[in-house]
Amino acid sequence: MKNRAFCILALMVMVGCKKPYYPDVIAAPNSYLVVEGMINSGSDSTIIKLNRTVKLSGATNINPELKAVLTVEGDDNSNYPLVEKPNGVYIFPGLNLGTAHKYRLRIRTTNGKEYLSGFEAVLNTPVVDSLAYHIQSDGVSVNVNTHDPKNATRYYRWEYDETWIYTSRYQSLFKSNGDTVLYRDLINDDIYTCWRTELATTIVLASSAKLSLDVISDMPITFISRHSDKIRSKVSILVRQYGLSKDAYDFWQNLQKNTQQLGSIFDAQPSQINGNIHSTSNTDEPVIGYVSVGTYTTKRFFIDEHNLPNWIDVPSAPTGCPAHGYFYKYIDPVSGLLFNQVDAYLNYKKSPSATEIPIEGIYDRQTHERLGFTASYPECVDCRLQHGTNKQPNFWK
Repeated sequence: MKNRAFCILALMVMVGCKKPYYPDVIAAPNSYLVVEGMINSGSDSTIIKLNRTVKLSGATNINPELKAVLTVEGDDNSNYPLVEKPNGVYIFPGLNLGTAHKYRLRIRTTNGKEYLSGFEAVLNTPVVDSLAYHIQSDGVSVNVNTHDPKNATRYYRWEYDETWIYTSRYQSLFKSNGDTVLYRDLINDDIYTCWRTELATTIVLASSAKLSLDVISDMPITFISRHSDKIRSKVSILVRQYGLSKDAYDFWQNLQKNTQQLGSIFDAQPSQINGNIHSTSNTDEPVIGYVSVGTYTTKRFFIDEHNLPNWIDVPSAPTGCPAHGYFYKYIDPVSGLLFNQVDAYLNYKKSPSATEIPIEGIYDRQTHERLGFTASYPECVDCRLQHGTNKQPNFWK
């Protein structure tokens, strides 16, 4: 008994003596410039995003660099000023640069500091030959094929967007204008079917430098789990392909190792990420980013559920979505009083407790008189609340 009491006392002392540990990197006050984007040498817009690093222990995870002055400069003394847009985004709509010259980016911030990227040659990216998917036991692998007949690219990077169609738990045939429940315009105001787009954050790279031909064959760029909502019906995948210089490829590969391949003692250890951007006044100041010059190519394809196995365990719409019945004339079983449930729960201008969306009418079987409506919570009826839009994308087919 004494031994047990001693152990409990010792444990209490150990717990009471614990002190929170905050590594230096979490509380570090440094705010380094982060440059995202490329100088697009073709007719597409050049889009550069400027942000500052934030403390891991801070309350915000984004810190855009505002009111900076950005200029694309050529070694032929040409210059093209970018226009500032909201949230640290800077744009020039179509540079159409020649391939005979090299170009760089100059950044001047509001605190008077200046940053330069190195002069880079124009790299025209070859087209994406094809996209394909391979069915596996636990999902679908999406792969890309490409080649450069000139054997001049050798280093590649890919980004992709996924857009998929989904539905809410119930289709609402009615809506409240605040005072009255009316028929819903299912052409212009349908909230049953939505599309959601997700931008990939992973870094996907490949190189043919060790091959005799500049060919990338069946390169996996993403994997969609069989349990994902993305393949419940149809998903579109838009792939953007970038050709890189050797230095740019090394930068992205280093960034990939630092952000995606950490977690065990066998993974690559964190290392300094050196890009091609530097401060003109302080060469020791870290600047994160690599500004390439060139074009990118795109290709889109669709995966339809009808071409996939019957994975019956694919999740459906949100659970916890009961359909309630609300009546114009309802007698409360406790008080015996008659009141209008439709006004109380569906017409929000008449009652602050009206928080549900009507689904369909409730009718008398003999007279066909409408007695009320079924309804459910907004997140069960309005598909837009699942981070999507009910406007069909132009590319959808």
